[in-house]
Amino acid sequence: MLKYFIDTCQILLLAAVMVGMILRLMHNRFLKPGKICGIVGVSLGIVGAGVMAYLKNATKLIDTSMCNLINFTAAVGVLILFIIFTSLSNKLKTPGRIIASVLGCALIVSALLYALPDIISYPYIVLRTEKSVFSTEFIYKMIGAVLGIVFAAVTCVSVNKASDKLTKGQLLFFVYFMLSFNAVRQIFACIRILNTKRIIPPGSDFLGISVFDIVKFSSDYDTAFLYGTLAILLALTIVLIVRSYKQNETYNNPAEKRKILRKWQSVRHWSAAIICCLILMVLNLTWFTDITNTVVELSPVEESRVENGNVYVTFEQVADGHLHRFAYTTKNNVQIRFIVIKKPNSSAYGIGLDACDICGETGYYEKDGQVVCKLCDVVMNINTIGFKGGCNPIVIPYTIENGNIIVPIDGLTEYESEFK
Repeated sequence: MLKYFIDTCQILLLAAVMVGMILRLMHNRFLKPGKICGIVGVSLGIVGAGVMAYLKNATKLIDTSMCNLINFTAAVGVLILFIIFTSLSNKLKTPGRIIASVLGCALIVSALLYALPDIISYPYIVLRTEKSVFSTEFIYKMIGAVLGIVFAAVTCVSVNKASDKLTKGQLLFFVYFMLSFNAVRQIFACIRILNTKRIIPPGSDFLGISVFDIVKFSSDYDTAFLYGTLAILLALTIVLIVRSYKQNETYNNPAEKRKILRKWQSVRHWSAAIICCLILMVLNLTWFTDITNTVVELSPVEESRVENGNVYVTFEQVADGHLHRFAYTTKNNVQIRFIVIKKPNSSAYGIGLDACDICGETGYYEKDGQVVCKLCDVVMNINTIGFKGGCNPIVIPYTIENGNIIVPIDGLTEYESEFK
């Protein structure tokens, strides 16, 4: 239960903060067009995420990494236009405000399309191992996910309500800073995807820095973006609390004074809610994560035959239906691992790298007859191993001949950078 709570909180935090801020900006500064576009954006984001979750888990039509690449690239472009039109909204008047509202709607949809599909997929993923919605494990895991969704919703509403009392300049600053901060994260993610897909050739440089170093740095410090989000929320809260105690609004009678005091007391209450969310998220990233991070040892690499530019694995080695791990060591002493598992009730085999586009080379392990990603704990559908998409192993070329699975070395060495 705790792991699903942690994962849900971490996946949804950025989206919750961004959606809360964008909705407040649209509601306050663009009146009805913005409010309507905000509702439309949230609705489209949820529905679109549901469709993506279905296509991802029930079909082979979705390549998650490519969808994220398109989403992030579009989001960065939309953000630039959003900043331009919101900055010029007073000069452009109604047409500019409508365009800014539509762009804000697009940013909300983008955030939800990235964050929600994995959360919506949880019941399907858990049922692969638990088999029944009435099992204790299924119920506990879903409770953890639901609590994570509640946390994200409380964070979103708290940010939205508290931000109502920021000045226009302060609100624009926090919105722009938060969205730009997320855009940096998206750009790093795009570089990782382009590198994994070999759209950016291995060994390429960008502004004098190797793409490999950029990928490694962004992967190692990806959690820093969550801490950065918490720092932005803390700064927002400090500004609000200071404003609440330094407000000097004029009033004509005691009733108006009480109304003003209640208004700023409400701001402090929502600020306190944000602080509670901050504390819980810090615990989530530290103590809770340490509790759940039990180390899973990967099974050892098994022997295979290497000759004529190929790695040979015999049918007898993998006939038991369990996960088997093999490897080829390059001339640079890099061990490139791949997995083989015989598919249930079939003579076919699931074959792929011991790595995926999303989680890198952390590897897979077998648990209760299922193949599980070591990093994100996602359960693979064994019948889809060998196909692109989601957290499935990266596809590699192979042939079947004379009782052997033959994997060309060239098909492995092109992924050498994944295992450095």
